[in-house]
Amino acid sequence: MKTNLEICIDSCSGIDAAVEGGADRIELCSSLEYGGLTPTIEVLKHASECGIQARSMIRPRKGDFVYSLEELKKMQNDIDMVRSFNIEGVVFGAILSNGSLDQDLLEELISYSDGLKKTLHRAVDTIPKTKDSVRIGIQLGFDTILSSGGKNTALEGLSVLSEMHKLASGKINIMPGSGVNSKSVKQILKNCHFDWVHSSCSIEKNGHKLTDMKLIKGLKNAIN
Repeated sequence: MKTNLEICIDSCSGIDAAVEGGADRIELCSSLEYGGLTPTIEVLKHASECGIQARSMIRPRKGDFVYSLEELKKMQNDIDMVRSFNIEGVVFGAILSNGSLDQDLLEELISYSDGLKKTLHRAVDTIPKTKDSVRIGIQLGFDTILSSGGKNTALEGLSVLSEMHKLASGKINIMPGSGVNSKSVKQILKNCHFDWVHSSCSIEKNGHKLTDMKLIKGLKNAIN
């Protein structure tokens, strides 16, 4: 079975590198140095014309994932913006101050993004039991969970990711992310098939993360 590659980017040049490198889907962001925030209009417009699938991060600020009602409204406005560019899906997550997933706020966002595909992002890696996100994600209506298994990298969290994959039972995609590269992906996929893997394939240059087409090609070749 094929494993597909999602690349997260935060610039128009990143989109071009992802397309040229053979990515199957792009996650659109700004500020990758903060883990990704809602992308700019420029990035959304370029993505809408690039010819491959794209999902947009919905995250109004850096820091934690505990959001106020005012921030919920901002996220809803961002979803409206994404929808106007005909992007296929959105990516979001939210946590309560007690460390559990904020199911009420997530329900609001799920309802508001009706008709769009939905990824529950790595906010799940901050909760006490990351694997619990599978049941909740299915109940809420997400089609994908991006996770490192609660660890710094997907390779370190592989045992949890494999357990999440079993719990998913084909009802939701578990997409390993964080530290995924052409070397680690072979170990990640060795004993457990994942339909999608996620990577930035970025290099540091002058204090900025830049999407690297050669790294994408190398990762794509390692998967296939």
